[in-house]
Order: sequence, then C-alpha cells, then structure tokens
Amino acid sequence: MVTDFGFLDYAVFTAYAVLILGVGLWVSRDKDGQQKNAEDYFLASKSLPWWAIGSSLIAANISAEQFIGMSGSGFALGLAIASYEWMAAFTLIIVGKYFLPIFIEKGIYTIPEFVEKRFSTNLKTILAIFWIALYVFVNLTTVLYLGGLAIETILGVDMIYAIIGLALFSAAYSLYGGLSAVAWTDVIQVVFLVLGGLVTTYLALNTVSDGAGVWQGLTTIYNAAPDRFVMILDKSNPEYMNLPGIGVLIGGLWVANIYYWGFNQYIIQRTLAAKSLREAQKGILLAGFLKIIIPLIVVIPGIAAYVIVNDPAIMARLGASAMVNLPGVGTADRAYPWLLHFLPAGLKGLAFAALAAAIVSSLASMLNSTSTIFTMDIYKQYINKNADDKTTVNVGRISGAVALLIAVLMAPLLGGIDQAFQFIQEYTGLVSPGILGVFLLGLFWKKTTNKAAIWGALLSVPIALFFKVGPKSWAAGTGIESFFPSLPWMDQMGYTTLLTIILIVILSLAQNKGQDDAKGIPLNKEIFKTSPLFNICSFAIILIVAVIYALFWK
Repeated sequence: MVTDFGFLDYAVFTAYAVLILGVGLWVSRDKDGQQKNAEDYFLASKSLPWWAIGSSLIAANISAEQFIGMSGSGFALGLAIASYEWMAAFTLIIVGKYFLPIFIEKGIYTIPEFVEKRFSTNLKTILAIFWIALYVFVNLTTVLYLGGLAIETILGVDMIYAIIGLALFSAAYSLYGGLSAVAWTDVIQVVFLVLGGLVTTYLALNTVSDGAGVWQGLTTIYNAAPDRFVMILDKSNPEYMNLPGIGVLIGGLWVANIYYWGFNQYIIQRTLAAKSLREAQKGILLAGFLKIIIPLIVVIPGIAAYVIVNDPAIMARLGASAMVNLPGVGTADRAYPWLLHFLPAGLKGLAFAALAAAIVSSLASMLNSTSTIFTMDIYKQYINKNADDKTTVNVGRISGAVALLIAVLMAPLLGGIDQAFQFIQEYTGLVSPGILGVFLLGLFWKKTTNKAAIWGALLSVPIALFFKVGPKSWAAGTGIESFFPSLPWMDQMGYTTLLTIILIVILSLAQNKGQDDAKGIPLNKEIFKTSPLFNICSFAIILIVAVIYALFWK
C-alpha cells in the first residue's frame, strides 16, 4: 500500500528537511575562520545547555526501532513493551546521580577512555572494538533497515533507495558538523517527533472511536483488548519469553537499561558535552519526563492498529484500501506505517516528518559516536598518537562515512525480521551484561583489578551464548534435559551479569589479596550530592512510574 501524499504533505516534509539541513550546516560552520578542534567536533565545545541535552538524549534514543519496532510490539503484545520506556525514566535518575558525577569529573571524551583511566589500554581497546562492531552491524544497520521499510511502505520507494536517502540525509550535516550539529538539530527533531507522533496517536484513537475523540478511543481499545493493557505478563502469555513477568521489574531489564543509558557512547556523549554537571543532570531529568510520554506516541498506536484490524465494523468503515499490507502475525512491524495511510492531507507529511526525524537523529548520533570511539580510542592510540586537531576531525568524518557505508550494504540483509525492537535488545544482550559488570565494579568497588575486568568482559560472551543456546539444548539426548528450563532472554542477561560480577570479584580478590586496586576510584558522599530540583523531579518521576504500574499491573 502506498500512501496518497498530496502537495501539502510534501510541502510539510520538505520544510522539515530544509530546516534540519539548514540548521545543521549553519551550526557546523567554522566560526571566525577557526578550524574545529577535537573538543568542538566530538563534544560540541562542552557548551550544551540542559534543554539541548534532554532533547538530544530522546532524539538519539527514539528511532525507527521505537516508531516501527515498538509499535509492532504494541500490536503483538501490548502495553507491556512500554516497560522499556517507563523503566528507562527510573534508570536515568540513577545515571544522573551516580554515574555522571564520576564521568564528568574525569573529563572524558568516550566511555572506553574511562575504561583506560580506571583499568588499562588493553581493556579499553577490547570494549572500543565491541562498541564499534555493535553500532555498525546492529544499531546503524537495523535503524536503516526499519527506516527503509517504513519509507517503502508509506511512499512506495524501493527500500535500497530509501536506505541510501536516509544515509545521505543524516551524513549531510552530522559528518561535517560533529556533535554540535547533531545536538542542536536534535532540539528541532524532538519537536517534530513528539508533535507528529501525538497527531498519529490522536487520529488512530479517533478512528477507533468513530470520531468521538481520544478518551473514547482509549476506552474502546481498552475494552476491546484488555489483554493488551497488562504490564506484567504471566507464563501463559505467548510473549512471556520476551517480557518475563516480574523479572521485568527486578531482573534483566535493569541490565539493558543501565547499560544503555549509563555506558552507551552515543547516549552518554551528549551529557559529557554539558556546560557543567548540574546542567547535565537537568538534561537527564527532562529526558526522564519525556520518556514517560513516549509510549503514548509509539505503543498506543500499535494497540489501536490491533483493535482496528480485528474489528470488522471499523475495517468496513475504512474501505478496501485498508486491506492492503495489513499488520498481523509475523508482520507486526507494519502497524505504524499502515496507520499513516489514514491521516488527512498535511498531517501525513507531519507524521512522516516525525518518523524521519526519529530515524535521522538516531543515525546522526550513532555515526558521531562511532567516529568518536574509532578516532579517539583506536586511531589516536595505535595509528597516529601525535595527530593534530585538523587530522583528528578529518579522521572522525572519514570513519563515520565508512561505518555508514557498511551499514547501508548490510541493512537490506535484515529483511523478514518481525518485532525488530526485540531483535535489537536480544542481540545487544550478548555483550551488555559483561560490560555492565565491568563498569559497575570499576566504578564502585576499588578492589576490582584490570586482569579480572578483562577476563570478565571476555568470558561474559560465552556465558551469554551458553544461556542463549540454552542449557536444555546442551543437555539434549542425555536424559536430563527436562531439568534445564528454557530461559527468557531478559533473564539470561540477568544471570550473565551476576555470573560475570562473581567471576570478576573472585579473580580480583585472588590477584590483589583483598587490597584496593591502585586505580580504584575514591568515593565520598559529596560526589553524589544533588540539587533540591534534581531530588524533587526525581521523586515525581518515580511516583508517576509507580502509579502507572499500579494501574496496569494485570
């Protein structure tokens, strides 16, 4: 099905594209004839205010994997997928209070650089390679694929051309201007993202209620599909293996969230570019509040699409065109693009601009962080230690372009993946538990040694693979396979993290005989002291999240 875009739709989308490129290129210019240095390019001159940080965090985070993937999961399993968003709001508070003070005090460019200061260059290199591979072959590739899928579905453009177009759009300003261009355009991207997303939600719910409004639409989809509004799934639910009940609140989801928001370069980089720690913490709070409303624009439309597809009366009202490319079992990721077909002229363009903003802003952020890690942690470490600022910035641009080219070539190979959001989380989970264990102990346990951290990071991957393949598979044919349960991948992440931490602790104690490591970080209460504003807003976020879970527990 190809959306009938009118002149007004193209005008709205063109205005968005021109605005983003114009602002991005204007911010990217060399000021007063001065050549950009490394801090200008990779950390936006450490000048970002709180509102730019908060907006950029959300723009970097929300992408096709949320608009397309999470809406698809909303269609397939319901509101439970929103735990990623609401638990993230809680996680951001932890990051702002306990992680940022240490990172900013160290004055780092990259997360691997922190690893070098706390542990060693060898471990830094191992993790830098981990992240570059993850960004190029999982994150960039999947965002391009989902974005291409959306454009193909909505406009009828062949996927490969859609992927190339998205890649060129994101590269046009991000590779030239660096983090400054990415962060300042993200402020605009978030406006389009939220506004366009809310428009889609409004019209989806209005369609369900036959013009009776949003509240009636919410009531209708709740009554029509109450099973889609259960936050904590029980074992009888077919999606339990993806979201394993209470384990979402006390298990592996914490691993995914703390790793992502606390130790993921393309997320944490904008906080490292803040004017000050207090400014970074205020930006974190803004992002936390925005995360609370994100399910309204990425999950609720998926649930609405589920109700529409399964209600013959609504489908009859929409006409024959609604029968083309229907989302369903195995094709849940069609839900959001399918909904856009029913928006009126002008609003189609706005909703499509919101989707494009989500895709392009994330691509730009991932590109910038990939080039930052390669340049600062690989190139300057092993290839040209004495590189001047001009060379460093140019290498950043070239490495970003190479990463994007690889992702463009890989993206079409992902065809056929259903619920891509879950796919990304599951495969990121192979490396994130080990990295999380290394960082938590490196930050908060002074006895952690370099050798123990290296072994922990390396051995966490086979441990994760053991759980992923499944103890049941390993025991097949032995007669004892029934004693090994099949574990949800989220629980696998939790167990992998615990085993990695235990392994690092044992090795550290054996090596240092219980003594503090020479590079251990001295901590005191003053480091984690936060302002009254941060404390009040944090309490408000926690309270809102608690109320949501109380309302939709089961």
